[in-house]
Amino acid sequence: MTTVELAALELPEFGMPTSEPGVPAATYEARVTAARRRAREAGLDALVVYADREHFANLAYLTRYDPRFEEALLILTEGRPPALLVGNEGWDYADVSAVAHRRVLYQTFSLLGQPRDDSPALEAVFREEGIGPGSRVGVVGWKYFDARETPTPDLWLDAPAFIVDTLRQVTGDPAAVVNATHLFMDPTDGLRAINDVDQLAVFEFGATHASQAMRNVIFGIRPGMTGYQAVRLMGLSGIPHSAHLMFSYGPGALGLSGPSMRKIALGDPLTFAVPLWGGLSARAGFVVHDASELPDGIQDYVEKLVAPYFAAIVAWYEHIGIGVTGGALYDIIHARIGDPFFGVKLNPGHLIHLDEWMNAPVYKGSNRPLKSGMAIQVDVIPGTGTPYFTTNIEDTIVLADDALRDAFAGKYPEAWARVQARRRFMEEALGIRLKPEVLPFSNIPAYLPPYFLSPHMAMRVVR
Repeated sequence: MTTVELAALELPEFGMPTSEPGVPAATYEARVTAARRRAREAGLDALVVYADREHFANLAYLTRYDPRFEEALLILTEGRPPALLVGNEGWDYADVSAVAHRRVLYQTFSLLGQPRDDSPALEAVFREEGIGPGSRVGVVGWKYFDARETPTPDLWLDAPAFIVDTLRQVTGDPAAVVNATHLFMDPTDGLRAINDVDQLAVFEFGATHASQAMRNVIFGIRPGMTGYQAVRLMGLSGIPHSAHLMFSYGPGALGLSGPSMRKIALGDPLTFAVPLWGGLSARAGFVVHDASELPDGIQDYVEKLVAPYFAAIVAWYEHIGIGVTGGALYDIIHARIGDPFFGVKLNPGHLIHLDEWMNAPVYKGSNRPLKSGMAIQVDVIPGTGTPYFTTNIEDTIVLADDALRDAFAGKYPEAWARVQARRRFMEEALGIRLKPEVLPFSNIPAYLPPYFLSPHMAMRVVR
């Protein structure tokens, strides 16, 4: 078993982006073409992609358009340009779309009380786009289902009923309207499971900002600050969030809650996370200088919880690579911290995209192989339910084969330099031996200080 220790470490400054990468318009056009092809292969005559503020990633992946207040719908049928249905406030913003489309004002998607007297009927829109009797339509929402949940998973849809009901009416056959979300979100074969070099550079940009915000708090937090004051240390720049910001501390700390005016006290447990498009970072520990300031009865916090947890994370990092199955990663974690005390319930790793959790090929018994181009969240969260609270490392990594690494280094040398510096730190300072294809996107890569008032004391491998 790996031996780890708490030691004095110097976390380098890995730098921040000086330019912002983007995905070219031609890539979006190619994505639409690929989605049409996947639909044909699945025997579908049309794809209807639904989005709202929370569940926007499939639509944004295809077009760059993400609803800001409302809902939206993209209709893809053969022989027609994409039709993008937006509400009142999405009409002008739809210019952000990178693909040529027919824009349709559908005011039912607008907020309550806004004008609704200048839109075609939804049934008429579908018919104009070539959807009618005999059409087989795939609806893309943000979830798909399997036989554990229902004997008819293809017919379970997560788009609003008024859209689904209208499609079933127009086609004349409820069974002809099926769930097609897996075409985008299957954890190994979905369109969004594998990313090209430009998309990965966008993710590195977001992950760098998210992790730097975490670093700012880790090295700046002090007792007596309010939660809001501590969050201001993050220096967030306005990159859209993929989930709500989390900052939970004190008695009864709940991992998904946010900051408040309550003052941070010496000895408080603290867990916090910054989720931005393409990257999330999170850490957990105690607001203390050392074990003597921990709450009574848990002075062995590092020995009992943090050390075995970090050793498991090290094993995860050292094993992950192209071709490794999700089940192997699950077994690595549960062989080390599978005891009920650690309370690891969720998947020990998942795919990340514009949404914080796209899907997870990592689960018990999974034979799904990890592939080049996957963006993966290091995400193993103990929930002890005891005064030991929790510990946590969450960061974004990417798997990239030789060709993808060469493309990344050639097109994005500044980001590539950060990636290589992070790899050196993990290997030389933390003692974590990475495969060549593992690219860390975090500015606090595997850096775990259990005592937030001693941020230079962090976990490492004893070699």
